[in-house]
Amino acid sequence: MNIENQFTELYNTYAPKVYKLCLGYASGVDEIAKEWQQETFIKVWKHRNSFKGNASISTWIYRIAINTCLGDLRKSKRKFQPINESILTTPMDSNSETSTDKDIQKMYSCIDQLTKNNKTLILLELEEIPQATIAETTGISHGALRTRLSRIRKALLKCITNGK
Repeated sequence: MNIENQFTELYNTYAPKVYKLCLGYASGVDEIAKEWQQETFIKVWKHRNSFKGNASISTWIYRIAINTCLGDLRKSKRKFQPINESILTTPMDSNSETSTDKDIQKMYSCIDQLTKNNKTLILLELEEIPQATIAETTGISHGALRTRLSRIRKALLKCITNGK
């Protein structure tokens, strides 16, 4: 298989998860998430020869995605506004957002309130990335990761149910 086909296969495998990870950093703003996803895979292509295989390819790609999102947030000082709570409580007509969309918006709003590191952890977890891969990507021991994820889930549950 030539390098272009390998890259296409890699892209098709990881692009959806990278997009969702970026979407979390972009507070649900689709255009920004797509931009960061594209930038991530441009970097993956440009630096493909620097991948040494010390970690899994997924760990390497997720680290590039995280660094891309955080770097752009720092560089541009982009600040995403938390979702307006009135949007979540205003009755909608049948052509507008569904209850599931509202729940997703509320979840992103709560995720936005987390620290940068906790946000990274929960976004990777929500993408069903194995905890061992998350631990390797972030440099946290597996036991410490499980404890932190448990605390993050409790905080998110509290935020989603109580709005805080």
